[in-house]
Amino acid sequence: MSEFLKMDVFFFVTTIVVIVVGVFIVIALYYLVRILRSVDHLAQNVSTESDNIREDLMLLRTKLREEGTKIKHFSDFFAGIIRRKQGKRKVVHEE
Repeated sequence: MSEFLKMDVFFFVTTIVVIVVGVFIVIALYYLVRILRSVDHLAQNVSTESDNIREDLMLLRTKLREEGTKIKHFSDFFAGIIRRKQGKRKVVHEE
């Protein structure tokens, strides 16, 4: 085979390989962009929800300051119920 024919075959094969690798890179970049868009959308959702939670906690704090005694009565009531149930369980286990 002549040297020029060998060079032509080499450049033809190299060109095909470069084109195939380029297509794979373009496909990979397309999927990478889709993944990054999904991550961005998820980050925006998390940010929005954290803002909503922050607002809810501020509202809860305000309500606790305004109606703290009422809530204390409810918590004491439920704590008493839980203590009574735990006391009954201990008695049942001791028998």
